[in-house]
Amino acid sequence: MKISTLTNWAYAITVGLTFFSGLAFILSIYKAEEERAVVEVHLALSNLGTQLELDAELRADEARLFVMRGDLSHLAAFETINEEEHRLEEQARHVEDYGGTPEELALLNEINALIDDLEVLEKQAIETYQSGDAAGARDILFGDTHYKQHLRLIEQIKGFSQAVNARTELALQKATFQSDLYNIVARVLLGLTALLFLGVLYFILRRRVALPLTHMSSIVRRLAKQDFAVEVPDDSRRDEIGDLSDAIRVFRENGLERERLDAERKRDLKMKSLILEMMRRMQACQEIEEIADVVGRFGPQIFADLGGGFYLFNETKTELWCASQWQMPEGLPERFEPDACWSLRRGRAHLSLPGQKDVDCQHFATSHTTDLCIPLMAHGDALGLLMFTSLFDDRTSMDDYTAYLGMIAENVGLALANLQLRERLRKMAICDPLTGLLNRRSLDKALATFSREKGDTPLTCLMIDIDHFKRFNDEFGHDAGDVVIETFAEILSDTVGDRGLCYRYGGEEFSVLLTGVCPEEAYEIAEHIRTRTATTSLSHSGRILGTISVSIGLADTRDSGTFSTVRTRADVALLRAKELGRNRTVSDADFAVDQRAS
Repeated sequence: MKISTLTNWAYAITVGLTFFSGLAFILSIYKAEEERAVVEVHLALSNLGTQLELDAELRADEARLFVMRGDLSHLAAFETINEEEHRLEEQARHVEDYGGTPEELALLNEINALIDDLEVLEKQAIETYQSGDAAGARDILFGDTHYKQHLRLIEQIKGFSQAVNARTELALQKATFQSDLYNIVARVLLGLTALLFLGVLYFILRRRVALPLTHMSSIVRRLAKQDFAVEVPDDSRRDEIGDLSDAIRVFRENGLERERLDAERKRDLKMKSLILEMMRRMQACQEIEEIADVVGRFGPQIFADLGGGFYLFNETKTELWCASQWQMPEGLPERFEPDACWSLRRGRAHLSLPGQKDVDCQHFATSHTTDLCIPLMAHGDALGLLMFTSLFDDRTSMDDYTAYLGMIAENVGLALANLQLRERLRKMAICDPLTGLLNRRSLDKALATFSREKGDTPLTCLMIDIDHFKRFNDEFGHDAGDVVIETFAEILSDTVGDRGLCYRYGGEEFSVLLTGVCPEEAYEIAEHIRTRTATTSLSHSGRILGTISVSIGLADTRDSGTFSTVRTRADVALLRAKELGRNRTVSDADFAVDQRAS
């Protein structure tokens, strides 16, 4: 048989196989279109039911938020969602346009009726709230009627979805089976055609297809192993191999981008986790120094390429001092005035860039770095400052962290405000507002603590009364009396120092608790208080008030004295000092000896 005959037979067979394979592919495509149509109907109806349920729930949430908060933005959101719900209801009435059956249309009509009933209840609740009956509005939205209607809606939508799934699943299986069958036939015919064709065009396929694919297969394998460092050669041919090479190049670029995004996502998650841990620890802090320590420890972990400093105001708010710092360059100021920082002047974050026209904060050691200052604000008041410096003179990293830095500053500010508020409340509970000394409640608590925990420690109690204070008040007025009280409180605190605790017992009476002091030293302290008071000249509003004197009663826990009676015994000694003519110190021990002698 001649070669030309074999070629003609091969050509005829190739044409026939190609024709029938093409016909099988067309039928397969037709069935695939039917399959896709079924899927589209299924998705359209499922999405319609799901969206109806979701919008009904969102609408109810906005109505509830409105009646709970009274925020008009929630009412506007309710109206917007309600309009969208109406649009979906209208779309549901024409479900036959999406290939729905009458049974499915009937189910959707029931769903629409339930949604309309819920709308009536929610609008009734809004009108009730607007009329001033907030409790009635909440009863409607959170009551059994609304709840049962919502459950019925969910069940109806569930039944609708099951009906759609049951109908479309059968149609999908049939279309898929026929499409796969025609596809298999087409592939078999096409395979036979390809084998015959390869036999005829062996050299063309080898030179134009096999060799390039062999070279590219190694590249694809490396890309499959996530080795995106492989270089894809530039193929200038305008055929399928060239297109494949371009697709591989795009795939590699997309892989590199995915790796970058994945690395950023992991870094973002780690950063958020560290920020969350830092916030949890700040919530457990009991002192401002602990907050500074937490910020100083977590700062370099969260922002490895940023240096930072945590500054707080002093008590007079005339200066900021460095509570903690990390990875900051040399020359970081330990203290600076608030006017040196533009963020504190403006009450918002301020970015200082090298070589820019904007002003730089004066407290930075150098102007050649990218620096960010964020004031720590709480309730409209500045409590301190967070300062950040880019370690690599790169603004990009600072811009990437701006949102996180602002969030950290906000939480640090709130934590500081909470601690300061807690400290103010504690001082209000235990301190006298006029003198700043501890109050009587603190004295009772201290005596109870000594009695419970420090049974072997000697304790001395001084009860002090300003002599003839009422007569002084009547002569010079209550303002002058307050000056006397404040002046004596200063004398008392200065004299006692760290040897004991001073209390304002009430009115013109004061008390002092001395621990670990011998009776002789306690008596000397009392006499020092008395003599210093008597020699201090007082004045008020340019008027000479003269001097005052005090009477002091002294008692301690030695010689079988108890903590529970030490204050009473000191008070008895104070009464004895007044009986003896005032302006003197009387010890409970001496008073007891005199009584026994008499």
